[in-house]
This record gives sequence, structure tokens and C-alpha cells, in this order.
Amino acid sequence: MSLRHFLELRDYSATELTEMLALSEELKQAAKNNTLARLLEGKTAALLFEKPSSRTRVSFQVALAQLGATGIYLRQEDIGGLGQREPIKDLMRVLNGYVDVVIARVFKHASLVEMARFAAMPVINALSDKTHPCQAMADVLTIQEHCGRLEGLTVAYIGDGNNVAVSLAVACARFGMKLRIASPPGYEAPAFLFDWLAQEGLNSQVIQLHDPRAAVEGAHVVYTDTWVSMGQEAEKQQRLQVFSGYQVNAELLAEARPEVKVMHCLPAYRGLEITDEVIETHAKVIFDQAENRLHFQRGLLAYLLR
Repeated sequence: MSLRHFLELRDYSATELTEMLALSEELKQAAKNNTLARLLEGKTAALLFEKPSSRTRVSFQVALAQLGATGIYLRQEDIGGLGQREPIKDLMRVLNGYVDVVIARVFKHASLVEMARFAAMPVINALSDKTHPCQAMADVLTIQEHCGRLEGLTVAYIGDGNNVAVSLAVACARFGMKLRIASPPGYEAPAFLFDWLAQEGLNSQVIQLHDPRAAVEGAHVVYTDTWVSMGQEAEKQQRLQVFSGYQVNAELLAEARPEVKVMHCLPAYRGLEITDEVIETHAKVIFDQAENRLHFQRGLLAYLLR
């Protein structure tokens, strides 16, 4: 396979994403059955994290270890700040001689684009301010497992039209699901998402609303995320006020299907974007969703490197 980066889901066709999903499912079953092969024996990955993490770091490092690869974790302090001590293009030229893949969790998506431009190995987006493709694919895997299908489902996303919402929207469109995003005015999903959907003829797959009840009505899946993401701490009080009517609670879920599945990409702030009651009622799905970060990312690494 020719060199491919994994920066945005829209760079891949529905067929290619389906292949990734199928490989992730295959390797998940192999791991559960203790028959997982060390497909990436001798490979080395640089985990370059501007933003700290728990799920992202652990899931990638476990996936690499299970596949026989070595993961080297690089913090801001280790590189002197991405693009600060030395240009990104110089850092990537150095890493080209050391590692087989770069897994990057960054503040600015432009940094990923610059990394990919000078990389001789795949660059994986482990989160940027624009998109979060690994999360969205783990979400798709979870929906498929818990709903038994993807095509024709309706998903409601309640909250900030952020990087998670963008990647979830692209995933839903690619896999034949409809997504309704409900956000407060001024916090909608970005225009570039809808421009891309229009270019692909997928306008009808994703709609932006302001009323969370309208978004949730008849939904198979209801999804939420934190109202205050890392780096937005200065806006916390304003955001808590603006988003106060967007909590996923029992009253809101009464508008959805009786068998509705609730999802959250975590960490969850119980009592804010979602109630403790709802999390505990839907804990099986939410924590399967977290575990599936490992299973999708294992499949992605094998897809890109083997």
C-alpha cells in the first residue's frame, strides 16, 4: 500500500473505511481469543503529544505492544514545544530516520498538515482542534456492535459543534447514517463540514439544529461531549451558562426511541453535559465505546503499516 496519512476521515472512501472497520473487528476477536499475531514486529512509533491524555495514550501504546511494535512517548518538554525549538519540518526529517509511524495529538490541525508534508511515514491524527477521526471510527464500531447495523440509523449529537462532532458527522455520512447536531447559537459545527458534505452530495445526511429535543426525537443513538474542552478553561463560566439547556438527561431521552443507546467520548462531567443517572444506565455502551478506541486503533495501525 502506498503511503497514507490518517488526518481526516474525508480523505478515505466509504470502502476504505469499511475495510479498516472490518480489520479492527477481526483483530478485536483475535485479541479476545488470544490468537492475535504480532503483525508489526520490529516497527517503532513516535507518540508526539502536545496535549496530555489518558485513553488516547494508553490505547495506542497497548495496541502497539500487542502488535509487537514499540511506542515512544514524546511530551511537549521532550521536543521543546512543537514548532518552537525547531521547525516541524526539521523534526519530521529527523523522525523519518527513526520511526515507522507518527501518532500526533496536537492543538492545531495545521501542525499535522505540516508534519504529513515532510513525513516519509504515516502520520496519524490522535486529535486536533479540527477533527478527531480515531474517536469517530471507534464510535462507529460501537454503534455497529450495539445496534447491529449502521445504514439507516439516526444519531443525535448534543453540544458543541467541535472536532468530535465534525469527525462523527463525516463518519455518519460515509456509513449511511443520519446525524442531527444540536448546538447553541454560535457553537454550531463549522462551515467547512457542510461545504464538504455539499461537494460529496451528502447534504441530507447531516443537519444542524439548535433545539436538542428536535435532534433527539426518534433517534437510535444520542451522543454528547464535554462543554469545556482542554484549552477552553478561560471560557468555562460562559460555556456552562450557554450550554445549560443541552444536558443529556432522562427527560431529553424520553424523546428518543425506547431502545436508544447513549454515547460519550469521555471524560464526562457528570451533572453538566450528562447526568450521573444516564451514564450509569448506559455504562455498557459508553465504556465499550472507550475500549473500542484500542480495537480501532489496533486495526488502523495494521491497515497502515503491515
